[in-house]
Amino acid sequence: MKRNIDNKTLLDTFTEDFCNIVDKHCKYIICSGFVAIAHGRSRGTEDIDMIIEKISNLEFEKLHKDLISHDFICIQSDNPKVIFDTYLSKDISVRYVKKGDGYFPPEMEVKFAKDDLDEEQINARVQLPLTGLDIYFSTIESNIAFKEEYLKSEKDIEDARHLRIIYKEKINEDEIKKIKEIIISMRFKK
Repeated sequence: MKRNIDNKTLLDTFTEDFCNIVDKHCKYIICSGFVAIAHGRSRGTEDIDMIIEKISNLEFEKLHKDLISHDFICIQSDNPKVIFDTYLSKDISVRYVKKGDGYFPPEMEVKFAKDDLDEEQINARVQLPLTGLDIYFSTIESNIAFKEEYLKSEKDIEDARHLRIIYKEKINEDEIKKIKEIIISMRFKK
């Protein structure tokens, strides 16, 4: 079922425009707070979180140039080699904004998949028709698991609660439990 919305929000349009470019170059997911916001949760956010599959320096350069040609700029640097070598290859995220908007939200926070858990989220990516957006998200179960087990801030718990209400009849609790166990073993290991 698709939402029948004529007026997309600034966040929706920004996100779809950015994702449409990235999708030509690599697999990606949108995760975290924007997932709840895209499902009608009313709260502010400065950024949209995107995880992309690891790509080569050359592939990233092509992606970056495509983003630049569509009026997106990286806050950290204009140089794709600097962005790749100094940030992305070291598991540090970078932020892109729309040219002309200054360095004000919305921002797309982009990072490489850093482990098997991120790669699995990318492989299991889904489109969520209730959002009305033609983009890929991490699964609802992944979002709930990360928000409840890893992030745990008040707004993350509220985001998870919101998604649990929206997808009450469709959530796979066994999958959430499995993802939480993986989070504990991979992200909290010493």
